[in-house]
Amino acid sequence: MIDLYYWPTPNGWKVSILLEELGLPYTVKPVDITKGDQFQPDFLRLSPNNRMPAIVDTAPKDGGPAISIFESGAIMTYLAEREGRFLPTDLRARVEVNQWLFWQVGGLGPMAGQAHHFRQYAPEKVQYGIDRYTNEVNRLYGVMDRRLADREFLAGDYSIADMACWPWVVPHERQGQTLADFPNLKRWFETIGAREAVQKGKAVGTEWRSPNIAESEEAKKVLFGQRAK
Repeated sequence: MIDLYYWPTPNGWKVSILLEELGLPYTVKPVDITKGDQFQPDFLRLSPNNRMPAIVDTAPKDGGPAISIFESGAIMTYLAEREGRFLPTDLRARVEVNQWLFWQVGGLGPMAGQAHHFRQYAPEKVQYGIDRYTNEVNRLYGVMDRRLADREFLAGDYSIADMACWPWVVPHERQGQTLADFPNLKRWFETIGAREAVQKGKAVGTEWRSPNIAESEEAKKVLFGQRAK
């Protein structure tokens, strides 16, 4: 029913976890971002930003032709609405979820990604970049920790906001963070990580990842040398 164009990264995990939580049948279409699959014409027709994940719903609820969607936040919103789960219909509850979903898409993900880049992949150790993004991720972890001080999940009940944020906390050590410094976040992280669907979603394609990507000059050229042409 759902074709998932995917590679096992935090952004990919967001969607595979949601699909597992929803119990929707899906077929994984690997997009090896270290080899440039994201620039292939067939994929660009689905994702003009040449980024995975993307999905194609081959049997949308309106009975019409297949629908293709790119951008993880849009995909998660579509799937949650499609199944009527993990995104409330109540106005105020929905606003809460959307706030934290967009917070991840616009803040936690990009800042953690920059921390990964400067700490793991940059050919030169630029201390300013390392400090700038490590500190910003630390600040964002603090935002989550305060938010979770008096609630189990980020936006009330377990939702796509939690599924979007959780994968970006998985590589916390690579971001220079210690979860013990954020006890509420740590509790939330462990609670979600214990869910069977989360474990299944994160495991999709684990065997495809190369442990030596940080040392591969060819992969780094593909991932970090992109321009308009």
